[in-house]
Amino acid sequence: MPPEKLLFGTAGVPRSSAGRNSAAGIERVRELGLDCMELEFVQGVRMKEKGAKNVFEASKKQGIALSVHAPYYINLNSPEEEKLKASMERIYQSARIGSLCGARSVVLHAAFYQKSSKESVYAKVAKALGELTGKLRDEEIPAVLRPETMGKRSQFGTLEEVLALSAEIEGVMPCLDFSHMHAREGRDNSYPEFKAILDRVEEELGKEGLSNMHMHVSGIEYGKNGEKKHLVLEESDFNYMELLKALKEFRVKGLVICESPNLEEDALLLKKSYESI
Repeated sequence: MPPEKLLFGTAGVPRSSAGRNSAAGIERVRELGLDCMELEFVQGVRMKEKGAKNVFEASKKQGIALSVHAPYYINLNSPEEEKLKASMERIYQSARIGSLCGARSVVLHAAFYQKSSKESVYAKVAKALGELTGKLRDEEIPAVLRPETMGKRSQFGTLEEVLALSAEIEGVMPCLDFSHMHAREGRDNSYPEFKAILDRVEEELGKEGLSNMHMHVSGIEYGKNGEKKHLVLEESDFNYMELLKALKEFRVKGLVICESPNLEEDALLLKKSYESI
């Protein structure tokens, strides 16, 4: 079930956690007064079923919502059949193990344009995600695949692309990385622009689009080709207060995952700032 409010948490185990495993991270998230954590499978899905059970029990005990970030090594536009199959397997395993942990959202970096047209890349990504969501339904794996808005112009993942996929394919919803959207074109960093993005989400996906959102927020450094690296919020130009005002006005529900280098400090800043509005 989607959360009944906006939840704030970290991308991975908080830096201040004494233990570096996911269960310890979940406990630390609760101690900090945060609400959720994204399991970072970004270097590969190395968690086994026994470990997933431990994570599930920890999240249930602590009342912490979970999501998953699939491995970085994914390119659904790969011209090599072997690499395409490997990409799809990584997404599938992220969903399978993530669901055993109790996570329902699987964030993924879908593809690179390379030398292909944007239209052909979209078609390939849509075909792959359609096959994957069908397999997850057949196996009764309750996971939603969430292609992320990406910060580099060489990457598939504009707002328009992820919303179109979400409207077209059952079992697909967007992961809106607001910092990436800002970095990609140097825009999308004011209240009217954040409002326009949320208007677009509602227009394409209806009320569910706003009541079941998954978001990434951080400071970000960028140049002419888009994202360079993540920054601490206060060391960046990202206008997080205006974003939070828009999220509150639209009564958005879901998860806000902080990817700043200082993780829990900025996650707490976001939560406290939101509650102060």
